[in-house]
Amino acid sequence: MSDRVFLTVGYSLLALFTAAIIVPLAYVVIASFMDPNVLNNQGISFRMSDWTPEAYKRVLEDEMIWRGFADSFFYSVAATVISVFITLLAAYPMSKKELVGRKFFNALFVITMFFGGGLIPTFILMNELRLVNTVWAILLPGAFNVWNMILARTFYQSVSKEIWEAAQIDGANEIAYFFRILMPLCKPIIAVLALWGFVGMWNSYFDAMIYLNDASLQPLQLVLRSILVQNTPQSGMIADIQSTAEMAELLKYSTIVVSSLPLLVMYPFFQKYFDKGVMVGSIKG
Repeated sequence: MSDRVFLTVGYSLLALFTAAIIVPLAYVVIASFMDPNVLNNQGISFRMSDWTPEAYKRVLEDEMIWRGFADSFFYSVAATVISVFITLLAAYPMSKKELVGRKFFNALFVITMFFGGGLIPTFILMNELRLVNTVWAILLPGAFNVWNMILARTFYQSVSKEIWEAAQIDGANEIAYFFRILMPLCKPIIAVLALWGFVGMWNSYFDAMIYLNDASLQPLQLVLRSILVQNTPQSGMIADIQSTAEMAELLKYSTIVVSSLPLLVMYPFFQKYFDKGVMVGSIKG
């Protein structure tokens, strides 16, 4: 009886959390297709006569949206490749218990998770390195993530040692074992790190706002921020002055949907690796 009550409460809370996610998402998607006058006066309507693709047409015709989309895609892919590669390389020696100074390096990495230089010293450093207003200001600071390294290290430790011993018997050295044998076995954790890295960079806008002054280098998130926070759609997105307020509100919803599409499309391809990678990285060691 107690188990049934516990499961009922658990499923009820899960249903509430699911509704809290689905309802706003559904509202944004439906509102993005609504006629702005109907949306402002009557609210959500499911009559097809009240729907219009005008907002998407204006968003997709805007040059800044496409430029920001291309920049965001480049930053996300490049940052993911760099971050995952560096993380996997750093985690491999840290997974070796015989590594000299392993505890020292482990403590050094963990300290950086809790303490940092702050925004101003970081900006001064980036400026002195002449990285401000360059793509490297976005790609390099987050190239190494300690938490991701810990997950990858834990995953390495879950791989049977007999595989390494068999590779040694066949004459494989550390480099051959890492790239030819270990990496194919690490697809789940690689998929997890890649997904986290891509999503994090795709949603990030603060670093770009601080370090990038050139509009041609700014990602989609800054364009989206100008529409959502500053309420200033790009020139040309609103054609008629009389409907500026209504169309600006509608453009917010359509821009949110457009900016979220890459993540929605990408996640199903990583899902089969995601659960396995997270579970192994969390219970081993």
